[in-house]
Amino acid sequence: MKAIIITGDDFGLALPVNEAIIQAHQKGVLTTASLMVGSKFTEDAVKRARECPSLKVGLHLVVVEGKPILPPDKIPGLVNTEGEFSSHLVQTGFRYFFRPGIRKQLEAEIRAQFKAFRDTGLVLDHVNAHNHMHLHPTVLRLILKVGEEFGLKAVRFPSEPPIRSWKASGKGLGCRLISWILLYPWLAMMKCMLQRAHIRYNNFLFGMADTGAMSLKPVLRFIQDLPPGITELHFHPATGRSPEIDATMSGYRHEEEFQVLTSGQLLQALQDAGIQRLSFSDLC
Repeated sequence: MKAIIITGDDFGLALPVNEAIIQAHQKGVLTTASLMVGSKFTEDAVKRARECPSLKVGLHLVVVEGKPILPPDKIPGLVNTEGEFSSHLVQTGFRYFFRPGIRKQLEAEIRAQFKAFRDTGLVLDHVNAHNHMHLHPTVLRLILKVGEEFGLKAVRFPSEPPIRSWKASGKGLGCRLISWILLYPWLAMMKCMLQRAHIRYNNFLFGMADTGAMSLKPVLRFIQDLPPGITELHFHPATGRSPEIDATMSGYRHEEEFQVLTSGQLLQALQDAGIQRLSFSDLC
């Protein structure tokens, strides 16, 4: 069996992102979106999602490179003087792992984001984390603990097959192999944790090494060489630029990714290959 989940991340970040995700679902191949619940345009995203009930929506948990839901004085160990999460992923990962006091604050923030999602009234399709921070065992353990209270049933498994990914993109084989080797122990641990918690997950993910640059030709080549099982393709689409986008992802080709998602050529390729499009809810 070969099936695919096609996700748009950062739903709520900016109006052009919200517009792109809805159009990519209604006029293209997008099946799910991952909602940032603490962003400036979250309310707009939720309104659009309610008007488009066929779009499945999950929680895009933010614990690095962004703003928290809770006030800074409630989570002083998580934020800087500007009241924002650190953008230094490795340093933050060590702090989350080795400092128990910070872990308590982290649990409180994760619970606040789950609650904020529940308060939207949307059905929780899945959970993942900004910059794939749910690969971190401490973050994942707290997601599973808190998620049990909020009906969590599916989580993104960020395992990108390096050879297939390289064949599709035609560049960066060494970097893809090194990244996969370094991540392998964490992926193995993550899979064990998800299985113990009876949480469903995709088998593969495409779009990590080429994040922000998912152009049509590599996507079509990956579809032609799709591995058996459930593969997620994740994108960062937008209909145009905005200050919110440029502040953190100025190098991403958002508009090109939107064009890919609404390409008739991609839809035809999926139909010709007999590949079923799913959401995470379909795995449960």
